[in-house]
Amino acid sequence: MPIRVAVPKENFPGERRVALVPEVSQKMAKLDIEVLVETGAGNAAHYPDSAYASARIVSDASSLYGGADIVLTVQPPALELIDRLREGSILVGMLLPYQRLEHVARLKERNITSFAMELVPRISRAQSMDALSSQAAAAGYKAVIMAAERSGRFFPMLTTAAGTIRPSKVVVIGAGVAGLQAIATARRLGAIVEGYDVRAATKEQVESLGARFIDIDVAAEGSGGYARELTEEEKQQQQAVLAEHIAAANVVICTAALPGRAAPVVIPASMVEAMKPGSVIIDLAAEGGGNCELTRAGEDVEHNGVCIVGPLNVPSMLAVHASEMYAKNLLNFMSPMISDGKLVPDWEDEVFAGSVLTHEGEIRHAPTRAQLEGEAS
Repeated sequence: MPIRVAVPKENFPGERRVALVPEVSQKMAKLDIEVLVETGAGNAAHYPDSAYASARIVSDASSLYGGADIVLTVQPPALELIDRLREGSILVGMLLPYQRLEHVARLKERNITSFAMELVPRISRAQSMDALSSQAAAAGYKAVIMAAERSGRFFPMLTTAAGTIRPSKVVVIGAGVAGLQAIATARRLGAIVEGYDVRAATKEQVESLGARFIDIDVAAEGSGGYARELTEEEKQQQQAVLAEHIAAANVVICTAALPGRAAPVVIPASMVEAMKPGSVIIDLAAEGGGNCELTRAGEDVEHNGVCIVGPLNVPSMLAVHASEMYAKNLLNFMSPMISDGKLVPDWEDEVFAGSVLTHEGEIRHAPTRAQLEGEAS
């Protein structure tokens, strides 16, 4: 009997992505995998049921969940859907372990082996599985498009019969995947771009995209490709240097975020008040509290004529390509655990060992286990 992979319709409010697109479904079929897709699962991402020619469309959610060996999702399934999973089956998705502790506890109780895609180690061998990076690329691109829509200015320099229009100045805070994509997009639109990151190693990457690097003479490289937290003295140094650049900017894109932790506040209200009326801040860190002190998650705020946007779930706004990239991440993640038509994850492999959340009735991700046990005590 072939391995059965189920793709449910996402139940998270506003989620438009789908975990598997038709192209990747066909590739799974060639691996002797039977793909079950819930009716309408891909509609919001413009992948109709008819496009899944190699899959079986299932209308009954209970049989979809209960009959699957592996369930693939974008967002964590609701608690009542976790209860429909077959005991001992596998769940793979962006499971938000730091935020959804009740869901993690239920996965443990139901004896579900779950892999959180955001926990995949950020190593060279796992780049093709790195869903955080693929979705961050979508978010960085979309952030600049959102800024251009809200700005009352052209991004490029234009020479017209009415005179020359000077290009917009864009500052990008954070030079991870989202930040670098934002820099590249703003440059393609013709803006003058500056990039900032506390990790000095990103200077070369920022400059390779044609942007100027804002150097505050602080190196804050941390582990796993993320930055460490700045000291109070370093924060003051950061703000002193950034204040001048942000005051001169027409657009600021904020991307500095740390998984499971509040986003660092890089732009206090005083910096916003020094910006020109009509300026725009797009804060991609809104879900973690925001890099701007005045950010409100899910809202547009105007302060002294400056528009501060706190968008949520930005990759979902590019559902077609975000779904395509995510589905390929999932395929590349799953493929190594399939051998001779059976599911056999190699627990010695750091990719599986690092991304497993629950297995055999235990919470295997130590930080999540500590958080749950701490709350229970």
